[in-house]
Amino acid sequence: HVAKEFGFQNNGFSVYINRNKTGEITASSNKSLNLLKIKHGDLLFLFPSSLAGPSSEMETSAPPGFKVFGAPNVVEDEIDQYLSKQDGKIYRSRDPQLCRHGPLGKCVHCVPLEPFDEDYLNHLEPPVKHMSFHAYIRKLTGGADKGKFVALENISCKIKSGCEGHLPWPNGICTKCQPSAITLNRQKYRHVDNIMFENHTVADRFLDFWRKTGNQHFGYLYGRYTEHKDIPLGIRAEVAAIYEPPQIGTQNSLELLEDPKAEVVDEIAAKLGLRKVGWIFTDLVSEIPKGSVDTYFLSSEECITAGDFQNKHPNMCRLSPDGHFGSKFVTAVATGGPDNQVHFEGYQVSNQCMALVRDECLLPCKDAPELGYAKESSSEQYVPDVFYKDVDKFGNEITQLARPLPVEYLIIDITTTFPKDPVYTFSISQNPFPIENRDVLGETQDFHSLATYLSQNTSSVFLDTISDFHLLLFLVTNEVMPLQDSISLLLEAVRTRNEELAQTWKRSEQWATIEQLCSEYPHPLPWYPVAAAGEQSTLHSSPLPVVPWILYPKTQPPCQARGSFQ
Repeated sequence: HVAKEFGFQNNGFSVYINRNKTGEITASSNKSLNLLKIKHGDLLFLFPSSLAGPSSEMETSAPPGFKVFGAPNVVEDEIDQYLSKQDGKIYRSRDPQLCRHGPLGKCVHCVPLEPFDEDYLNHLEPPVKHMSFHAYIRKLTGGADKGKFVALENISCKIKSGCEGHLPWPNGICTKCQPSAITLNRQKYRHVDNIMFENHTVADRFLDFWRKTGNQHFGYLYGRYTEHKDIPLGIRAEVAAIYEPPQIGTQNSLELLEDPKAEVVDEIAAKLGLRKVGWIFTDLVSEIPKGSVDTYFLSSEECITAGDFQNKHPNMCRLSPDGHFGSKFVTAVATGGPDNQVHFEGYQVSNQCMALVRDECLLPCKDAPELGYAKESSSEQYVPDVFYKDVDKFGNEITQLARPLPVEYLIIDITTTFPKDPVYTFSISQNPFPIENRDVLGETQDFHSLATYLSQNTSSVFLDTISDFHLLLFLVTNEVMPLQDSISLLLEAVRTRNEELAQTWKRSEQWATIEQLCSEYPHPLPWYPVAAAGEQSTLHSSPLPVVPWILYPKTQPPCQARGSFQ
């Protein structure tokens, strides 16, 4: 019965009456419990048997916590593998005023601190509200048991399948298959601690679209995850390029269109040593808004979109039975600040928000963008109750049903920075190659623009000319002569900054054909907007209006303000 209950193979375990492995109970069909003098309530001790075969569930070649509760065969990201091998402790020097010991001694004033020490994090400048994810893991795996029973389980808001004791929902449900109610809490950790754009040019070129049209814009962040040394065991998302997919933007909305080149872009980025680390969008206005100037962080629709992106890019984790836990996919927002200048803010949504979005339990509020709404159960879907804690007018902590829900309970803020010494994965040109999917501006990617780009960039170093992310994407995805099967050598040259490899590829037949195509295209005529029927032609006017640099933060619509989550 024990073997059947625990799923062990025969002879895969031994049962003892005493904890010190004495009084072994051997498997026998002739002996009963009464004969062995075992009564109801007696303690029996189960130990792995040395006779267990290689396929036994009790094999302990790996750490027991990982083997039983986690997914040890999961391949984590390189940065996670690196940080898991680091000491992570915060070393302090000897305090000349408080320490009363010799140079080789240690006391409470100079002993190394753990990476999850809250007092240390709170006294940093600026204070850190969220410990790093690897510091959180160290906290879980510390102590006497070394975290052998730690399991990072993903939240589920769905009814568990396979319950045969009753009719399926909506005709029946039980405590075994019913998902637990969710009380939203501030997440103590974050998977990414900093977002850093390599240089200002990456962000400025993205903002140019808004400057020229006044319409909101969207892009994917491509870069890499590195160690963030300002926070113990921290992770930084470094942004090297922004890819702008097909979209329709207005002054107040964004609509993403299907992108047939999405997989190819990911493949090219991978060969360049990059990956998709997040998304960015503008949230800017160019004139003084009417009404209140109160601000909120993200709208409920933006939180749901961020949660959907994070679910599509899970964080591989060996401590989770599912093999993944949370996400390192970040959200960057270009918004206006009180000084009327563009500011970049970084966010993620919590793992609780990811679960609500994944299981389709969270809806936006149309008339109040800063509020979400937890769905109610219906005959098609059971939705667990979602609560959050608030403070009433008397200062008492109360529990509220999340209908509606302030999105502050779902957001984790991330510092967004630019380095003092700019980094350039790709070359910077005074006359850069056009960015993809900007036809509305008259900026098209074709051999006209490529011929113009090459004529304006005549550097003797071919690698400097060709090291442009958007140019490389055009060479691979253009319809006239796509180079997807013959560009690996060039991508390796750009990744390793190897001019010899670049020159080798330049002597190939493919580049000769491209130069021939460029020479056959005349320089394009200046682009002007086409006048619609009944409108006056703008042939002699400025091609595009320039939006003034008067920026204000997003305004909150007139509705009752909710208490923010501290």
